[in-house]
Amino acid sequence: MRTRGKVPDVPAPDRPWCEIVPGLWMGGHEFRRQAGQVELAVVRDEFDLVQTLLRLPGHGPDPGVEHHVWPIPDGPLDGTQLAGVIRLAEAAAEALDQGRRVLVRCYHGYNRSGLVVAHALMRRGGSAEEAIRLIRSRRSPWALHNELFVEYLRAGLPTARLLEELAE
Repeated sequence: MRTRGKVPDVPAPDRPWCEIVPGLWMGGHEFRRQAGQVELAVVRDEFDLVQTLLRLPGHGPDPGVEHHVWPIPDGPLDGTQLAGVIRLAEAAAEALDQGRRVLVRCYHGYNRSGLVVAHALMRRGGSAEEAIRLIRSRRSPWALHNELFVEYLRAGLPTARLLEELAE
């Protein structure tokens, strides 16, 4: 699989997080207000479960909120990292099935969070293409601009994980 080229000037999103399907939100650690200034996206207690793929201090969530942290790069992932992404997506889907509000976040809320959210949607019966289209329409056209992550989704994360582990 190829890695994505550097995408210059990826704009900060205009909202801290967006609801992709009822109860499943995708977001980041910063966003741009209409006036153009960048503001920190700090989670308090708006969600029952927060999954963080890039941890920055001071961004929450509040104590008592279930918080899963699995730092991964916005680039090629090894088998262990892909296994963690799969576990996060499974936990997100289970929480949704229980009626809980879930936020999956990374830096801008485009790629890493998109990978987890898309896999969660696929576990619930959607195709990779449907998940990608829905995420881009609800979060941003910039969502999942990392072509490697799109390739992982199209192959299926369990398949991508096996291929990465064989290559190691």
